[in-house]
Amino acid sequence: MTASTLHLSAEQGQDRSIIYVIGTIAALAGLLFGMDIGVISGALPFIKDAFHLSDVMQELIVSGMMLGAAVGAAFAGRLSRQFGRKVTLGVSGCVFIIGALGCALAWSPEALIGARIVLGLAVGISSYIAPVYLSEIAPERIRGTLISFYQLMIMGGILLAYLINVSFSYSGGWRWMLGVIAIPALIMVIGMLILPRSPRWLADSNRDDEARDVLMRLRGGDRERVDEEMAQIQEATEVSDVGWQLFRGNSNFRRSVGLGMLLQFMQQFTGANVILYYAPRILKLAGYASETEQLWGTVLIGLVMTLATIIAITFVDRIGRKPLLYIGFSVMGICMVLLGLLYAHGLDGELTKYLALALLGLFVISYAMSAAPMIWILCSEIQPLKGRDFGVACSTVTNWVANMVIGATFLSLLNGLGNAPTFWLYAALNFLFIVFTLLLIPETKGVSLENIERNLMQGKSLRRIGQ
Repeated sequence: MTASTLHLSAEQGQDRSIIYVIGTIAALAGLLFGMDIGVISGALPFIKDAFHLSDVMQELIVSGMMLGAAVGAAFAGRLSRQFGRKVTLGVSGCVFIIGALGCALAWSPEALIGARIVLGLAVGISSYIAPVYLSEIAPERIRGTLISFYQLMIMGGILLAYLINVSFSYSGGWRWMLGVIAIPALIMVIGMLILPRSPRWLADSNRDDEARDVLMRLRGGDRERVDEEMAQIQEATEVSDVGWQLFRGNSNFRRSVGLGMLLQFMQQFTGANVILYYAPRILKLAGYASETEQLWGTVLIGLVMTLATIIAITFVDRIGRKPLLYIGFSVMGICMVLLGLLYAHGLDGELTKYLALALLGLFVISYAMSAAPMIWILCSEIQPLKGRDFGVACSTVTNWVANMVIGATFLSLLNGLGNAPTFWLYAALNFLFIVFTLLLIPETKGVSLENIERNLMQGKSLRRIGQ
């Protein structure tokens, strides 16, 4: 190995170390996101008893966060464009603290719904801004890995929330379950102080010298590499229209916005969030009668999801995005078919109870290694720089609107269609998403954001813009 090769290797190691430290702090937003998703499943049975809630009111409490998230995501693009990615992340952390404390102190179901909406604002902002920030600071060779790490933090947050649920379940302390989220939110706000601004946002704001300084820090002082990356970024900033104006005037940008919205629809309608939000209810249907059994079942689901995300981190920048999506949608569809068959024929014996839990586990493993991280990665990659705030905002709003529809309708679907047909409906959607992946989704592994943008704006078909 030559001296120059050793020097390059050392620079790349330094490059990665800095990126991963910064990425870990930014990905704390994912931990909070995951905790908010996971905590409600364990708290809901106790909230139901405390306030004597109907199924409809329970759906409103669950879906209130999604309503707030849709609104937060809609405004996040404007915040991000005006104040930058770093500041917007800090704002979301402060709103997390307010929302968590509001949930813990809620004196009525209506107050809890209101606090959940505030919490949702933070979730919507952070779910929009964190993947964008990570995609803009990462070199292309590890971009998928870094955004997958954000997804790992989401899954870790879900697991942590499930463990918190179990620990407080013995005392029925649902207020502590909901309020403890304020602690990691405070840590994230403090951590924001040391993060650099996005070099692409700086360049787009005509602050090229600052952008170059940040890139020098992020790329290990490799001046030649920074010069090349800055040239690509400056080329992307020469587009005169931004946001809504670009959407109105450019059909190619409309295609990427539409694809981003479709991707988020696909992620939500796999049925994964049904399991995350209503895991105890589903386990009760599977024959696990006691609340302790149900909560420990959710912990097991959270654990396997967290471990499965490591599969995505390991392979996303090796084999690519699309192969993982094919595997994930296929296995999730099969699991939903088999779960429907189990519910159709009854879950009376011990064997069928364990089989149902195994299928739920296999489903969430498939989701955690495929649609969960891949959709966020792709949505942050396919939008051009001048339209990234608008495009990612549109796709993130779609995520939360779809999420809200699912959270607000699942119990009604079970009561209306029945257990088995509800799971078969989600199975059919997963098989449909395989076709969408084949026909529309690009493979973006190892391609710079600027090259993806160039292919898009040249009018190449969507599935080929990653070439």
